[in-house]
Amino acid sequence: MVKLQIEARGIRDPGVLSAMREVPRHLFIPPPWDRDAYADAPLPIGSGQTISQPYIVALMTELLHPTSTDIVLEIGAGSGYQAAILSKLVKKVITIERIETVAERARTNLAAVHAKNVEIVFGDGTLGHPPSAPFNGILVTAATPEIPEPLKAQLTEGGRLVAPVGSRSIQDLIVIERHGDQFREEQFGGVRFVPLVGKYGWEE
Repeated sequence: MVKLQIEARGIRDPGVLSAMREVPRHLFIPPPWDRDAYADAPLPIGSGQTISQPYIVALMTELLHPTSTDIVLEIGAGSGYQAAILSKLVKKVITIERIETVAERARTNLAAVHAKNVEIVFGDGTLGHPPSAPFNGILVTAATPEIPEPLKAQLTEGGRLVAPVGSRSIQDLIVIERHGDQFREEQFGGVRFVPLVGKYGWEE
């Protein structure tokens, strides 16, 4: 998976490649879809949610520029796979999930891989997590019509936010970096994610 789907498509960060090799993706996917766990595709995880294809997980992680001292916020825990990858690279991960049953499955999955530096919060991810802010990085794993202002406000100076921004059907992968009250933006191609539901996202 790492050699053919990730390295071959240009991911170079050695920490990201190592994390992708270490975390067993099949543990984060329920049957019967787990039989395709290492395919280059998103897969259902139940409750209308999906796990992103491995390349997209690696790309978004690399774009975050994670370091071992970072505190990172993830919006949309899903099965916990992205948080497990981040847990290998940063000091702490806080991941927010709005569907309680999905959050519980993520807790179980993360415990199975001993990701002890991940905290799962049940709630509206578009609000961020003010008690733990500011964050060195924020990673949004669902499609948002625009980057929620609370998330921008919770970025530290020089912090980076990675998010799919656009319509419900197609988005651009956007990276913003904070410099004071200014946010430098870059685009990294088209992607497709499930909608980000919440006060600053899409309606249910």
